[in-house]
Amino acid sequence: MADTTLKYKELGIDTMQEYVAFLQMDCHIVRSEGIQAQTRVELIACNIRIVATVNVIHSDMIECGEIGLSMSAQAALGVQEGDEIIVAQAPVMDSLSEVRGKIYGVQIDRHGFDAIIKDISKGRYTDIHIAAFLTAMAAHPPVIQEITDLTAAMVDVGEYLDWGATPVADKHCVGGLPGNRTTPIVVAIMAACGVTMPKTSSRAITSPAGTADVMEVVTPVDLSVEDMKRVVQEQGGCLVWGGALALSPADDLLIRVARPLELDSDAQLVASVLSKKIAAGATHVVIDIPVGPTAKIRTQEQAIHLEKVLTEVAFANGLHLRAIRTDGRAPVGRGIGPALEARDVLKVLRCEADAPQDLRERALKIAAELLEFCEIVKPGQGMLHAVSILDQGKALERFMAICEAQGGFTEPQTAPIQHLVRANQSGVIRDVHNRRLSRLAKLLGAPEAQMAGIDLHANFKDTVALGDPLFTLHAQAWGEMEYAKTYLETHPLFLIEASD
Repeated sequence: MADTTLKYKELGIDTMQEYVAFLQMDCHIVRSEGIQAQTRVELIACNIRIVATVNVIHSDMIECGEIGLSMSAQAALGVQEGDEIIVAQAPVMDSLSEVRGKIYGVQIDRHGFDAIIKDISKGRYTDIHIAAFLTAMAAHPPVIQEITDLTAAMVDVGEYLDWGATPVADKHCVGGLPGNRTTPIVVAIMAACGVTMPKTSSRAITSPAGTADVMEVVTPVDLSVEDMKRVVQEQGGCLVWGGALALSPADDLLIRVARPLELDSDAQLVASVLSKKIAAGATHVVIDIPVGPTAKIRTQEQAIHLEKVLTEVAFANGLHLRAIRTDGRAPVGRGIGPALEARDVLKVLRCEADAPQDLRERALKIAAELLEFCEIVKPGQGMLHAVSILDQGKALERFMAICEAQGGFTEPQTAPIQHLVRANQSGVIRDVHNRRLSRLAKLLGAPEAQMAGIDLHANFKDTVALGDPLFTLHAQAWGEMEYAKTYLETHPLFLIEASD
């Protein structure tokens, strides 16, 4: 019987979450098994099995008796350099027949979704397989029952947190609005009111900052489940990165492929959001749906449809949900980028005179909705209670306590390279292009460069005079600043029209 064991050699190659195995072209396994580039193989080590895509090496990067792995595959197998890995033929994936059926418009039942999501979460699907699944779901929009079953299947393949209490609050914004960093403020208010709110958040994928990116500016967010539970037990809430936890793990794999394809269907959005809320142990969730011409949801009709689907699927999965529609025509706050958004959050929590009032008002609106939804206060009393908690400094006190419990607090820093942009005419700002704002902030280096981004000095409906400051670009590298300035020359952010 042929020897199918190879020794692991560390290469340090990052392929995101995709599992990749690197084999030498003259390797005996490559020759005997007829393995080629893109062949799928099963890798076995320490009683752990994963499926990986083969990349064939035509150089001396690795020897014939060695195997290299992507960083994600190495982490999944838990191997160290020199450890032995068994290479076998990948198992047949029966779930692909469900995907093929959906391509032709056949509905998928709960059993089918269970099989698909299980295979995806175990890394058995290549990006091509995942893309086929996402495309089929977008081309033949699922009915409510399919979305319900998909959501449940995504929950079942990961961990589930049980806090032994009710209500457990959570909130989510469907996105598309730069600077809308209400989550840290809402968590601080709710925890200060005695409501359990274990908030898991994502890092940015295509936006200039996610809540986890913003919080990482001021405190550690890469916590284990055990540390997360300790923080919640001590402070009633937390603000951690969900990627470090195994909550709805298939969702991160789906998002990674969906974003480059710009396949952001309502069905996938609903299953993604709700599966993570359910897995995190939430019982009561408020969903913020900003509506605007350059937001993710552009019309009231789209918002109404999304609200209906969210509500029905949540109810079917035992989750209490309330959706609120908000103004999505302009960015929120002044900062766009991790450090600048963290600064805005702290200004609101500290009740500083120059705190962005639009961010304060949005956060208070969501907190008030959650307080009433969780029946902590009577209907109509949520806003008064939330304002009291914020203005008395109780929310700030709880926020700082949460940060200390997560590993300590650090003040946000300012970027070393800045460029002020002034108005080239007088008038009223009639439009702000949200998507261009996000794109520009990313060109400046956000979110990887924490201090990079845009600091707004004017916003939608403001009146400006010729030469007035509009915004300041922040960068940590001169090359990124110059690239951003070049983009700005042909992609204006504001539409300024002469006032009547």
